[in-house]
Amino acid sequence: MSQYQSIDSEVLRTFVAIADEGGFTKAGEKVNRTQSAVSMQMKRLEEDVLQRQLFERDGRQLRLTAEGQILLGYARRILKLHSEVFTTLREPHMVGTVRVGTPDDYAMRFLPGILSGFAQAYPLVQVEVHCETSTQLLQRNDLDLTIVTRRPGSEMGQLLRHERFVWAEANGFAPHEQQPMPLAMFNTDCFCREWACNALDAGDKPYRIAYSSPSLSAIMAVVSAGLAVTAQLQSLIPADMRILGEREGLPLLPTANIMLLRNPATQSPMTECLADHIAEGFKL
Repeated sequence: MSQYQSIDSEVLRTFVAIADEGGFTKAGEKVNRTQSAVSMQMKRLEEDVLQRQLFERDGRQLRLTAEGQILLGYARRILKLHSEVFTTLREPHMVGTVRVGTPDDYAMRFLPGILSGFAQAYPLVQVEVHCETSTQLLQRNDLDLTIVTRRPGSEMGQLLRHERFVWAEANGFAPHEQQPMPLAMFNTDCFCREWACNALDAGDKPYRIAYSSPSLSAIMAVVSAGLAVTAQLQSLIPADMRILGEREGLPLLPTANIMLLRNPATQSPMTECLADHIAEGFKL
């Protein structure tokens, strides 16, 4: 094999798609090529360029050989560098840092997918994520983008999502039947806690704040153990919990708006691109 041979980046992109999707057909859909075109690309790569077998079949499963695994690591690195070159030279303004503020619960539920897509599109932009309550975030002026929960009638910025608060407890447990009912909620500066307590007071439902934390993961750990009921946005309730309502003697909770705030002093193409990714991510 000539030392001057090279592999086209589109061929590497197809190869990575096959490894990720587990077959030629789905990979073809991902890179917008027919299955026959994908097969031809890989045949040339195996027989003419590398002279190594990259794939093997185990029944209906397509797997990478040891050589294929080695190539996959190099291919991912090459494509990442390829993307960085174009980002740096074609969009030099897309290099720098964006500071995002968000409550802890949204960081867990929405940010992983949002940041993954943004990193693929703009790999040289560093994102700083600051997790605090909505009340604390609204007091800061050093953030570029801020995601907050707002009461109806007090909205500002761009609406990301309109969602109802719901009661929830772990499957297989019934802490809502205890007297008084134990609650696991955010700390006192969270207005969703105020909403939950006001609703229970109005319905003469005895309760006690058994657990409080600024961390959603801590609250959900308590609830998952069957120790308490919580009130959270419906999209934050995991599969191992069930939503409660009037049938269990609990009052209906209001809806809230998730808003995105921009800092006028720091707006830039970077912040706008990330804002677009955030808006799209909250639609899911």
